Amino acid sequence: MGSGDTEAPFVRLRLAVAYDGSGFNGWSRQPGQRTVQGVLETALATLFRRTGVAPRLTVAGRTDAGVHASGQVAHLDVPAAALRAVTRPRRGHPEQATDASRVLARRLTGILGTDSDVVVHRIDQAPPGFDARFSALWRRYEYRIADASARRDPLERHRTVVVPRQLDVDAMTTAVDLLVGLHDFAAYCKPRAGATTIRTLQAYRWSRDADGVLVASLQADAFCHSMVRALIGAAVAVGEGRLDAEAPARLLQARERTSEFMVMAAKGLVLTEVGYPDDHELETRAALTRARRELRIAGVVDVRHAAPDPGDGDLAG
Repeated sequence: MGSGDTEAPFVRLRLAVAYDGSGFNGWSRQPGQRTVQGVLETALATLFRRTGVAPRLTVAGRTDAGVHASGQVAHLDVPAAALRAVTRPRRGHPEQATDASRVLARRLTGILGTDSDVVVHRIDQAPPGFDARFSALWRRYEYRIADASARRDPLERHRTVVVPRQLDVDAMTTAVDLLVGLHDFAAYCKPRAGATTIRTLQAYRWSRDADGVLVASLQADAFCHSMVRALIGAAVAVGEGRLDAEAPARLLQARERTSEFMVMAAKGLVLTEVGYPDDHELETRAALTRARRELRIAGVVDVRHAAPDPGDGDLAG
């Protein structure tokens, strides 16, 4: 990031972000609402205020209200000159790190506060072609449920949903195995105008942790609005015996929103990881995803090669 005749006018930075979603009305900036994007962009605007720059974030997955994240990814573009200005050593305050991105991360943390409910773990200069949204190959979420047999931990109450009945994890596992693959998940998505509900659910499994808490792990190329919590709700209905193990897969055939199960509460859901290709494939992946988005906007969808439009609303909450 040093200066020079060949320096690019803008620098793209990659952010690793975590947050407790309890106090946020989702990721996306909304007037009059406290959101993760709003809090981070306000902090960035404070940091860059003397440069006349107000950075804007692009995120890998736009989580909904109450949903948490431990592995969120975002990027921002800033003028190289502005980045140098806000990360230069301060008089009387020698910096332990001279790398601009590390200095930026430390100063951003200073604005957010050390006890903030949103944390930027690190900032790195992004490799060429990187796009937090369009370069992503997959998103992974976890959901925690304490059923009647689990040991309830009050320290985990903000990210664990209590179901006061014994759930049959074997039946739940059988049910979700039938959902993995490329499907139209309209039965599990909140309808949004112009958005596709075709997704590839790459993995969905249940297990119990040391306290007997049920933990679901789901991975897909992307998730449409409320899809994860709906998929969890269908599995819980099977675990309670209200649906048979084949019912969640049968519901796919309806291709419309169903009321056969409850959409589970947001607080049990955590975005844990976003997967990207090797650096040399980032630009190709982003271009491919954008091209497929343009096909959807034009009203053309080839189910055989369907991929999500991350701009459709990757709102798993």
